[in-house]
Amino acid sequence: MQMKTAVITGAGSGIGRAAAQAMLAAGWQVALAGRRVDALAETAGGHAAALVAPADVTDAGSVEACFAAVMAKWGRVDFLFNNAGLSLPAAPIDEIAVEDWLQLSATNITGMFLVARAAFGQMRRQSPQGGRILNNGSISAHVPRPGSVPYTMSKHAVTGLTRTLCLDGRAFNIAAGQIDIGNAATAMAAAFPKGVPQADGQIRAEPVMDVDEVARMVVHLAGLPLEVNVPFVTIMARDMPYIGRG
Repeated sequence: MQMKTAVITGAGSGIGRAAAQAMLAAGWQVALAGRRVDALAETAGGHAAALVAPADVTDAGSVEACFAAVMAKWGRVDFLFNNAGLSLPAAPIDEIAVEDWLQLSATNITGMFLVARAAFGQMRRQSPQGGRILNNGSISAHVPRPGSVPYTMSKHAVTGLTRTLCLDGRAFNIAAGQIDIGNAATAMAAAFPKGVPQADGQIRAEPVMDVDEVARMVVHLAGLPLEVNVPFVTIMARDMPYIGRG
């Protein structure tokens, strides 16, 4: 039985690294996409089924070259975890530099579009046709944290991408969904257990969860048959202030 092929962006650290390693452990061929080759190689750990595939998701040519490398090695793409993203320090909108907004949106919005575009096109053209796209959303795709205009805007845009891919993919046997993650223990969430601003202006510690729980969810979603879809799933530290945030 032929191994299935996955592409994971942002695979050099955090959620992307955990998901990539879990996919490899589950028997997938995994292309590791990201800007830092050394970090991608560390994720790969010499695994025979891993392909280090450098890519800058903000650059269309780089994204296309990444997918071309995957096709040259394995001939198809069955699953995309569209994961790469970044955040900014909390601040009111009038204190956010336009340059910082443009940098974030280039990754979190344009990058998501370019990678989904490349994967969708390949899944549409290959035989047998089809595949699954999973976008990394966020709790912020539903409700914001204080001072998070750029990040929250970008994650609401991801939801729009997911909904439209769900619809447009039907004709080509492509399933699309979104995983909204809350407080996974990665470098991005390092400050949460120490205390972060809340909607009422207080600073309070928030619980985090093991990032491997997110990785296990990604593996589960990747393995679903294409006639089944999970458009949105939320996975979060149980007691984080999401239900009732604000």
